[in-house]
Amino acid sequence: MPKMPAMFETHLHAALHARIGRGDLRITYPSGRVEAYGDGSGPALQVRIADRAAVRRIVLDPTLAVPEMYMDGRLLVERGDIYDLLALAKRNFAPQAATLAARLQHLRRLLTGLPALRAINPRRAERNVAHHYDLDGRLYRLFLDPDMQYSCAYFERPDMSLDAAQLAKKRLIAAKLLVRPGARVLDIGSGWGGMALYLARVCGARVTGITLSREQHAVSTGRAAEAGVADRVEFRLLDYRALDARFDNIVSVGMFEHVGLRQFPAFFRTAARLLVPDGVMLLHSMAQPRPDGYNAPFIEKYIFPGGYIPSLSQILPPLERSGLLLRDTEILSLHYAETTRAWRQRIHANRARLLELYDERFLRMWDFYLAGSETSFRFNDLHVVHLQLVHDQARVPLTRGYIAEEMARLRSEEARIPEYAALHEPAERRGQPHGVAAQ
Repeated sequence: MPKMPAMFETHLHAALHARIGRGDLRITYPSGRVEAYGDGSGPALQVRIADRAAVRRIVLDPTLAVPEMYMDGRLLVERGDIYDLLALAKRNFAPQAATLAARLQHLRRLLTGLPALRAINPRRAERNVAHHYDLDGRLYRLFLDPDMQYSCAYFERPDMSLDAAQLAKKRLIAAKLLVRPGARVLDIGSGWGGMALYLARVCGARVTGITLSREQHAVSTGRAAEAGVADRVEFRLLDYRALDARFDNIVSVGMFEHVGLRQFPAFFRTAARLLVPDGVMLLHSMAQPRPDGYNAPFIEKYIFPGGYIPSLSQILPPLERSGLLLRDTEILSLHYAETTRAWRQRIHANRARLLELYDERFLRMWDFYLAGSETSFRFNDLHVVHLQLVHDQARVPLTRGYIAEEMARLRSEEARIPEYAALHEPAERRGQPHGVAAQ
């Protein structure tokens, strides 16, 4: 005779039964009971929870316990995969829903300093960056494009390859920057150097890239030398607040999410100080559809400590107070969902090689991170925003038609550089309607 289910099994079953109206989920509990949830639609999912302690943790704090139990192999997806499970949850649960116990834990975090609200000084910023970006560089080469772009790609068509979409992203950003030949450009959060190298090689700019990651600094410096542009591209280990120079252009791609909410005023004041009177800046950042101070504890603990995805309503007040003028805004919807899907596919394709670097638990952690990122951008309305900033509004053309013209010109310049030209597609395909970008 099967054992009577424990109290927490009963509690979890009742909560899931009340909330899951769509989907096809079956859970095998530690007691041996099997329960079905949903209306039978969508992919069939079979999940097993290995022990009662795991059930208890999931009930008390699902937002952290679900990923941790998955990482530990105590929550097993036996039919379907973790993306399917998270997608089902997103369709049925309110965004970032949590139990009362989890909200109480969140309140305690607020009282002791929510990471999003905590002041991030240069030393803390360096530690936060090192946590994620100073991992073994071979890990990133397993799933990123050859240019090592670790930010949202720009899919002009739904059938576009990740590598071509990352080149299109650089082209789109460069077009909005209106870079003049010989311009002095600052790249804040320069990563592995791909954006800076593009601006130097295609636009003829002189670029200073700054990063807090020692691993990225070493790689990007080596890449500049290999490309023969070390005389025009310099990478420095430096916090943006320590700079004392002026630039014709400033670009920041995927770095603003690490600034921290309390540092937004300092970030824009610094940008305003560094940008020349007729300069142009382009900020590329993830964004939420509305403010939410509840940081996902899994992301805070394991992936991006101190990170925070802002809403436009949180960005605009400090931007306006800095004196910079916002002259163009573009929302990239679903592009990051497509980007993270491609990254996750490559992680799975290179599973054996990843396990030579890290263990199974690390692999499951990254699997959850990328699946969670895709579902958040696909179902929770997260997106990427481009903000074009200037001091002088006359610096930007009267209509947005210049963006397409600049992209066409840049594409012609790319043809001179073999690794960029190799990603170009036939002209008849380039003229097809946009896919993801039009959604």
